[in-house]
Amino acid sequence: MPAITLVGAQWGDEGKGKATDLVGNRVDYVVRYQGGNNAGHTVVIGDQKYALHLLPSGILSPDVVPVIANGVVIDPAVLFEELRGLRERGVSTERLLISANAHMIMPYHRALDKVTERFLGKGRIGTTGRGIGPTYADKISRTGIRVQDMFDPKILRQKLELALHDKNQVLTKVFNRRGVELEQVFDEYMEYAEELRPYVADTSLELNRALDAGKTVYLEGSQGTLLDIDHGTYPFVTSSSPTSGGACSGAGLGPTRIDKVVGIVKAYTTRVGSGPFPTELHDEWGEWLRQKGGEYGVTTGRNRRCGWFDAPVARYATRINGITDFFLTKLDTLSGLERIPVCVGYEANGTRHDEIPMTQTEFHHAVPVYEYLDGWNEDISHARAFEELPKTARAYVRTLEEMAGAPISAIGVGPGREQTLELRSLV
Repeated sequence: MPAITLVGAQWGDEGKGKATDLVGNRVDYVVRYQGGNNAGHTVVIGDQKYALHLLPSGILSPDVVPVIANGVVIDPAVLFEELRGLRERGVSTERLLISANAHMIMPYHRALDKVTERFLGKGRIGTTGRGIGPTYADKISRTGIRVQDMFDPKILRQKLELALHDKNQVLTKVFNRRGVELEQVFDEYMEYAEELRPYVADTSLELNRALDAGKTVYLEGSQGTLLDIDHGTYPFVTSSSPTSGGACSGAGLGPTRIDKVVGIVKAYTTRVGSGPFPTELHDEWGEWLRQKGGEYGVTTGRNRRCGWFDAPVARYATRINGITDFFLTKLDTLSGLERIPVCVGYEANGTRHDEIPMTQTEFHHAVPVYEYLDGWNEDISHARAFEELPKTARAYVRTLEEMAGAPISAIGVGPGREQTLELRSLV
């Protein structure tokens, strides 16, 4: 069986956890392939709400093997806290697999992340301060520490000595902060190693063998396309590749293994952190969307910036990822609007753009061009089929589908597991 990739089609926070939970009992593996605990998924099952930051959403499905793959960066303290929290709520965690090649977030990564962001002042990127960026930087500069290194005390100590020689110089002499103690970090991570050991595997081999055996593998990204390190609103991006291309390298699968790419997109648009956002609303409508949609970060609790649906962004995501199906979330949030603006292009420096402008400068100054679609007043949270939606809500969905360039195969009309209209199977 081929693999299915799930990607955020905006700036993240689109509702990917809900999408993964929808197909959880129809797949065999759910794989987190990039990012760290700088992202969060909220999954609602009955009257229970689960906020996951590092673990794949598939861990909530009893017959699924959840995998943290090589492209993820892991803060072990956060990982074990999440695992303990789930076990206390009766969720089994023993099926979890963790790649031996995943990189570890170290205390000096968190320290550098926080102090660097503070130092940038008005030029700050808006990171979560959890050490994600510095960990990926060390990975690329070949000075990172991987999960497998923790099982060789000699290697771990050597790598720590090398890393702290430089990191402590920066912390103490550049930022006037306290350095990190080698022995303290070494002892702490040696303890983590023993707790990690039962979960660690060659996950690339495991996933490829699963596909060869006819199993279904679901690749779950965090963040979104516009936060991709290569294709996002650089430098206001994450440090990894949450696109479908990143799924291949982040999970250790070849591109021919992927048959379907599901893009998650909200019925409006949000983002957290700094950076351009053409449809952002700074008025009462922005606050209306925030309050009605509950737009607060799962991981940080920060207010999400809110705006109307941006069709060029959705088309861009379709192109970059090769999206085959869209999952439209939070359609119910728009109930009660007489007319709904949809961004169909931009004006920038006197020029009309129907696609995202090539340069960051143009995109930063882009003014949205809107078309207005009829809204609806009905409460659609009880709808269980597309035909049960109001005529204008169905028309809104079909218009977004045409503008985005790929079929909308599922629609979220509420946070619950049962509040999803599946027009076409996502598996």
